[in-house]
Amino acid sequence: MPITNDDLAALKAPDLDAFEAIAHKAYEGLPEDFRALCKDLVIRVEDFPTEEVLKEMEAETDFDLLGLFQGIGMPFQSVQSSGVMPNMIWLYRRPILDYWAEHDETLGAVIAHVLVHEIGHHFGLSDDDMEAIERRAD
Repeated sequence: MPITNDDLAALKAPDLDAFEAIAHKAYEGLPEDFRALCKDLVIRVEDFPTEEVLKEMEAETDFDLLGLFQGIGMPFQSVQSSGVMPNMIWLYRRPILDYWAEHDETLGAVIAHVLVHEIGHHFGLSDDDMEAIERRAD
């Protein structure tokens, strides 16, 4: 079916709310045992990381960082961990959209990849472990 000018006029990148909805759907599609590592994970979406985060992560540009995990996962929590902020994943919409535009993957797959890698790196999972988790995702 050919694409019309009206179809092209309607195309636009998802805004922050739509992007967050896609992220939650992608997270729900990850294997349950993997999601259990980060009970009650909060997913937040911003257009770009803050200057403080960019400096801390030694990023060269605003587009270098796709996401960030902040928190203490279930295996590392203790009684002394009470009162801490919930585990959070920050997804950076503009860098992810830029990455997506340059690769042959769906946006949901790119977001799932970022989620798996942010959580996986926090828990010291290998790249092979993370690839296996992505293959098991819905």
